[in-house]
Amino acid sequence: MTGGPLAAFWHDFRGNRVAVAALVVVLLLLAGALSAPWLAPQDPYDQVTLSLLDARRPPGFVGSGGYVHLLGTDPSGRDMLSAILYGLRISLQIGVFAGACALVAGTTIGLVAAFVGGRLEQAIMRVVDLQLSFPAILLALILVALLGQGRGQLIAALAAAQYAYFARTAHGAAAAERRKDYIEAVLATPLPAARVVFRHLLPNILPPLIVVATVQIANAIALEATLSFLGLGLPITEPSLGMLIANGFQHLMNGRYWISIYPGVALMVLVVAINLVGDQVRDQVNPRLRR
Repeated sequence: MTGGPLAAFWHDFRGNRVAVAALVVVLLLLAGALSAPWLAPQDPYDQVTLSLLDARRPPGFVGSGGYVHLLGTDPSGRDMLSAILYGLRISLQIGVFAGACALVAGTTIGLVAAFVGGRLEQAIMRVVDLQLSFPAILLALILVALLGQGRGQLIAALAAAQYAYFARTAHGAAAAERRKDYIEAVLATPLPAARVVFRHLLPNILPPLIVVATVQIANAIALEATLSFLGLGLPITEPSLGMLIANGFQHLMNGRYWISIYPGVALMVLVVAINLVGDQVRDQVNPRLRR
């Protein structure tokens, strides 16, 4: 097999048809989210285009705007297909940014603890272990209640609730690498400690961190949906998937299933697809974990 590590990785990845199908689903949902301004028949943020006369209409209804609401409308007269496409944008943005912030913070903490060692390492990892003993949703609830509503506050709360997973993974991998001969040889040179850590240590612990990042992005999306459903996430003016589900939940008993079910299906498909891709990446990075 030629073409380098990426070609070899893809060759092994495409051997799992379920993972390939999940990757295709993720890419399609990502493309739909990025193309929402052009694909969506209605801008769900534009209050001028919304009409209460079109509220809670079933799928296939022709609204006052002249286009067919393929997935129906919500209590505000918002086209559900448009709302789902824009909701995907918001959910993916929050998941990716929260995962990236948690990755940077957790990796830095784990690397510093493994490189410094001693009592500082023990103190840092005890704090990390303490946080891991609490459910992430509980920490996110507390932080959101303290920080308030808003996209930035929600990303900060999710990142703070998830960084410990990256810190624990980075510390374990870095501690194993720290004891190897090539690191000891580099430390014998006059190179700065920061260069040793980020030039020689960090690249060798990236594979497990990528696996954790894949899982935590999906978890962040699900956590955002949970918080928004509880009314503690995004404001009602930002129709994330969780907010859309919350808006339609009270209408389920009235037979208007489409207001809540369709966003719920989109959320479930997105989270499951990302997790399936992450499972395959994990199996290739560490074959011993393969089930």
